[in-house]
Amino acid sequence: MSESTRTASGSESPVLVTDEDTARVITLNRPERRNAIDLPLRYALAEAIETAMTDDSVRVVVLTGAGGAFCSGGDISTMSRQPESQTRPRAEAAQRVIRAIWSGPKPVLAAVEGPAFGAGTALAIACDRVIAASDALFGTTFTGVGLAGDMGIFASLPARVGVPTARQLLMLPRRVTGNEALEMGLVDSVCGPGQALAEALADAGRLAQGPPLALAAIKSQLNEWPKDRYRNLDDEVEHQVRLWDSDDFAEGVAAFGERRPPNFRGQ
Repeated sequence: MSESTRTASGSESPVLVTDEDTARVITLNRPERRNAIDLPLRYALAEAIETAMTDDSVRVVVLTGAGGAFCSGGDISTMSRQPESQTRPRAEAAQRVIRAIWSGPKPVLAAVEGPAFGAGTALAIACDRVIAASDALFGTTFTGVGLAGDMGIFASLPARVGVPTARQLLMLPRRVTGNEALEMGLVDSVCGPGQALAEALADAGRLAQGPPLALAAIKSQLNEWPKDRYRNLDDEVEHQVRLWDSDDFAEGVAAFGERRPPNFRGQ
């Protein structure tokens, strides 16, 4: 794994950015706080994801946390009662992170070890694929400090587990292990403790071999779900006709005829 960039110099940066082939690994780097999200981390994380989405050398983005924890949620030590004028920029900075994940064309994977509480759960399940260690722990926890939730959780949680289950998890928070999270659809894959990043990188390698334009279209369509079914038909046509006139489509057809793996380039 080679180091690419950091949002600040030295190991104290709130976010570390490294490259593994065509996968951009973005690591939340506040291990002394179990990677709790404060304002500098929000800005750094959003910037790192946005940069990855526009870097032609990157095919897939992987989010993980340092020190055996994914993210313990918002940093409560930095929170206090504030007027809206002060709170809004903080809330909007959190949403910027999720907008970067959802609006970017590249698949985003979460590799979850240890706690993923509150904003940590929201961040993980906002991703296109979630790989969790069997002993990882999820929990919404927002109501514990009198909050309802943010970072897209009111879209991503019901989309994954259904509205009735989402309601219970949000109103009556409890800790959910990686294995239980898989059973309810909260995560997509479970692995042994300490193996989440390796599993995510293996999945990233598979995704990197896929057609970038088609993957971006799939992500765009699903991120707008649910929507009017007739609009869905129209949008499918628009994506398909654009993809039909791409180098990747021509390469896929040629590779099929020649019985070889395709070499997609996102063109």
